[in-house]
Amino acid sequence: MMNDNLSMDLNSGLAAFEAKHFAKAWTLLEPLAKQGDAQAQHRLAIMAQNGLGMVKNETEAHRWMRAAAEQGYALAQHGLGFMLLHGECAPKNEVEAAKWFRLAAEQGLAGSQMTLGMMYEQGLGVEKNQQEAERWYKLSEDNS
Repeated sequence: MMNDNLSMDLNSGLAAFEAKHFAKAWTLLEPLAKQGDAQAQHRLAIMAQNGLGMVKNETEAHRWMRAAAEQGYALAQHGLGFMLLHGECAPKNEVEAAKWFRLAAEQGLAGSQMTLGMMYEQGLGVEKNQQEAERWYKLSEDNS
């Protein structure tokens, strides 16, 4: 459980991120990310991946995205899956990508369900399976 100051810093950091005040967001969120806050880690990963308020840093992006994903944060699991699927910020690994998309998809993230369906349809990182593809597509429609 976070104390009130940490909670306030997280809310301020997320607000700064949403307002596109990325340098301020980084300053507020980095200490929280280092303490293990998955939302803060996810936002740092996005900033590092896209060079928002800082020089683009793929190593930092991958490190923070993985840290948040490993805590079960669905948006980060999707982000890590994307990095691995496209070889962005991390070596391309379709099998590993499918694992992360599945974890996010099982939490109800429609984008991950759609991507997983496409991976089954094309046989990317998983064995080609049209029935499984259609199951994930249907779930994504139900959740969007």
